[in-house]
Amino acid sequence: MRIATWNINSVRSRIERVTAFLERHDVDVLALQETKCRDDQFPGLELAGMGYEYAHFGLNQWNGVAVISRVGLDDVATSFADDQPQFGEPEVLEARSIGATCGGIRMWSLYVPNGRELGHAHYTYKLAWLERLKVATEQWLADQPDLPLALTGDWNIAPTDDDVWDMSVFEKSTHVSPPERAAFQAMLDAGLTDVVRPHTPGPGVYTYWDYQQLAFPKKRGMRIDFVLGSPALADRVSDAFIDREERKGKGASDHAPVVVDLD
Repeated sequence: MRIATWNINSVRSRIERVTAFLERHDVDVLALQETKCRDDQFPGLELAGMGYEYAHFGLNQWNGVAVISRVGLDDVATSFADDQPQFGEPEVLEARSIGATCGGIRMWSLYVPNGRELGHAHYTYKLAWLERLKVATEQWLADQPDLPLALTGDWNIAPTDDDVWDMSVFEKSTHVSPPERAAFQAMLDAGLTDVVRPHTPGPGVYTYWDYQQLAFPKKRGMRIDFVLGSPALADRVSDAFIDREERKGKGASDHAPVVVDLD
């Protein structure tokens, strides 16, 4: 079984890339983030024609997450907790999480809040969101120790210095602050494993490159997209890779897909 995650940065603009990626890599389940559309705007006909089901959660032109599967799509949830942190005035549940059971895997597509800048209300929201996700994860694993769980997506955190091209550029920014890194580590302490890193060791291995200042050809990237797996999932991982080729060419997303093979 092959699962993948990809911040697509507008699925309507890049649906042809999505369908080509699914076909080229023979992907069974794909988590998308930053789809940037409402549910009624999601381009599902193209996917259905390929034999895929999908579940999408999108409210407007911001955020948006989806799970696409050809091995079943059950028990869809658009929040990981009844009290999942919200944002805005008035506060709303943003379209940042969607979960489904696909081929026996409990798959979550997560678009973790960016944080914007240190001290910003969105940064506080990000940390609260991650803390609640950690608590939910602990409960899931306590209730079902053998659950094959995959928390996938754009985490908007670079957990180690090797995950950014130059720490001096980021040291006073979000994504690398000690509280954010501690929140990521807390997910690992809760029982999850970064199942991709053993197959894609750094430094210099990234999943995101800004569109500005020739960041991609200059290899000025960040590793912020991850698949975190429960013990039952991690034990099944046979290979993983980052499809850097998908960041190339006209109309590419600023993120590359992350792919994981399961026995």
